Amino acid sequence: MQQKQDTIQQVEINATEAGSLAKVSNSEKTSNQFGDVKNQFLETFSELPAIISGFFGQYKKPILTLVTVVGLIITFKVILAVLESLNDIPLLAPTFELIGIIYSGWFTYRYLIRASNRQELSAEIKAWKEQILGNRPSDS
Repeated sequence: MQQKQDTIQQVEINATEAGSLAKVSNSEKTSNQFGDVKNQFLETFSELPAIISGFFGQYKKPILTLVTVVGLIITFKVILAVLESLNDIPLLAPTFELIGIIYSGWFTYRYLIRASNRQELSAEIKAWKEQILGNRPSDS
């Protein structure tokens, strides 16, 4: 206890003399800073359409590719969800399987058994390919 009292120093305070403080006009500095920030924000915001159009013009193909891929993924997931929900209905799953088996049998009978029908199928596939991809000379 005595050690604590030894380390405490006495400080004299004279309350009769008052010092003068310098007054700072914060309102001017604050309004100037606010005006600068506001002007900078408005300038950047007014240039935003030009920035966006320049960005889109520069990266048009990658953006369109990305949007197309994302759209295809979303479409694929929605189709799978619809098919899964239809597959959960009790009599529809076996009906779909039966339709698939019947169609596979018909396709085999119609196009794959005879050579003339296989040539017809090959010609149809080549015609569809030319319609989709255009007339290109074959590399082989």
